[in-house]
Amino acid sequence: MSTKTKESKKIARYSLIIMGVGFTATIPFQGSFWIDLLQGGFEAGLVGGLADWFAVTALFRHPLGLRIPHTALLPNNRKRMTDALVTLLKNDWLSKESIQEKVKKIHFTEKLMVVLVKEIQTDAFKKGLIELIKQMIRYIEVEKMTPFVKKQIESALSNIEISRFIQIVSSQLIKEQFDRKALDYILKKAETWLSKEQTSHRLGTISMNVLNKIELDGILQFALKSIQNLLDEEKLGNIIKNLLLSVIKSLKHEEEPNREALILYIRNEIQVINDNSELLDSVEKWKNQLLANWEPDQKITESLRQIQQNALDLVGDEIFIDTYLIPLINHLLDNLKEKNTTIDKWIQKQIAVLIEHNHSKIGNLVQENLDKLDTDVLIDMMENNIGKDLQWIRVNGAVCGFIIGIILTGIQALASLA
Repeated sequence: MSTKTKESKKIARYSLIIMGVGFTATIPFQGSFWIDLLQGGFEAGLVGGLADWFAVTALFRHPLGLRIPHTALLPNNRKRMTDALVTLLKNDWLSKESIQEKVKKIHFTEKLMVVLVKEIQTDAFKKGLIELIKQMIRYIEVEKMTPFVKKQIESALSNIEISRFIQIVSSQLIKEQFDRKALDYILKKAETWLSKEQTSHRLGTISMNVLNKIELDGILQFALKSIQNLLDEEKLGNIIKNLLLSVIKSLKHEEEPNREALILYIRNEIQVINDNSELLDSVEKWKNQLLANWEPDQKITESLRQIQQNALDLVGDEIFIDTYLIPLINHLLDNLKEKNTTIDKWIQKQIAVLIEHNHSKIGNLVQENLDKLDTDVLIDMMENNIGKDLQWIRVNGAVCGFIIGIILTGIQALASLA
């Protein structure tokens, strides 16, 4: 029982004792107007106090333990009382309509934003968020992702259009003037080879072998033999070498017509490479063979592990949260603020649906909690909450009875004098 209720009971008890003591004390002194007046007041106060004590006590228990009819009203009517309370709570105080109307007035996004903006600046939030992200990264099983990644890579490579790819390559080669670079590269390599000492002898040997295999008629054969007799392999090789070096030197000049003709030829070959069906088929076949024999599982797994570790290192860096994470969160919050009306309506709708489907459970929950309490505990709870005010009824009954008793006794005395 609460302290205030105990104090109220003491006051009520004292008021009843005062009335009883006053009534008893005035009995020997009857006959005096003032004593009779006081005795009438104490008598009425005692009756009023006792009557109110009986009424208040009868609400919670049987007075003096006597099973008087129509007493212990609350224990005897517990089910009716709890049913009425549940019905009142469900249909009036917490009706579906009242809850839904109240929910419509709540700005959920605004309230949530205030909390989030405040929390994201705290060290505890930052540390917790970093740990959460790290845990999420660690939970990723890269071995299970390897087949998926492999499948995606193979699918992407299989869908590559070789003709489109070669067309892009050829266009890029033309754009970067690969025709000129290719010719210059070939001329440079040829010049380097011709500059070697053994090149003259090789050229001479090859040329002599070619001349020996040539068969001509008459004077032409005689002239060829004469040339062979005049030139040995070394001399013939030097002649051819110098001739080729002269050609290479002339092809290096930008204004040389033969150079432009060669460049134009190379450019045309690059441009029409996409029309070479044999080449396209060969490249397509090579691509399919490569994919069929490709076993990148281990390499993909290693790459994924490295990516996972790099992600952990990045998240663990001190600048990560302030440089990347906080700006991202602020950006998301700004987007939420712009859509606060839509979000609030969605939340309100979900709550309305939840209330619609579960409103009956409110009454059931109250009923279950009330049923868990035995009668004595329930009555004690009610007496603690409303008993203080009920005890003052007893005090008021005694005081009012005293005053009314004095008035009635005075009226009676005046009536007797008349």
